[in-house]
Amino acid sequence: MDQILGQVLRNAVWERLDMLSDLADQADAASLVSVARSELPRLTDGWRAMLRAHEPDERGDCPTCSTRWHRCKAPCSVWQVAHEHLVAGGLAPQQNVRPGRRRAPEPAMQQETVPPARQAPLPRRVPAAETTGRHALVAASAR
Repeated sequence: MDQILGQVLRNAVWERLDMLSDLADQADAASLVSVARSELPRLTDGWRAMLRAHEPDERGDCPTCSTRWHRCKAPCSVWQVAHEHLVAGGLAPQQNVRPGRRRAPEPAMQQETVPPARQAPLPRRVPAAETTGRHALVAASAR
């Protein structure tokens, strides 16, 4: 059940990101201003909350990425990705993310930043109410 709930939450986030990307691509100027005023504060608050969880502790380790047996030194992959997309993004060469949307992660970052569920989704059986939308919980071949 936790696995299904986790997938539902992930799918909702991917759907929201896709919707915002579609708006950025297709909305008129007035709509873009309205969306920017409502969504930019939410997105920046979300980034801040996530980055606060990954602030280094007194030893310079990321408390969220570290485990009992493996310490993750700062900056962790979350901070590296944040810097890449928020600061260096204008300088770094970008692959076109549209129309297929999500690009494959960079090879050096794949192991740390991509959860296993995003690397190779497995077909799952779920109740019919959760099988709609682009990010449904069933494999594409089952549709």
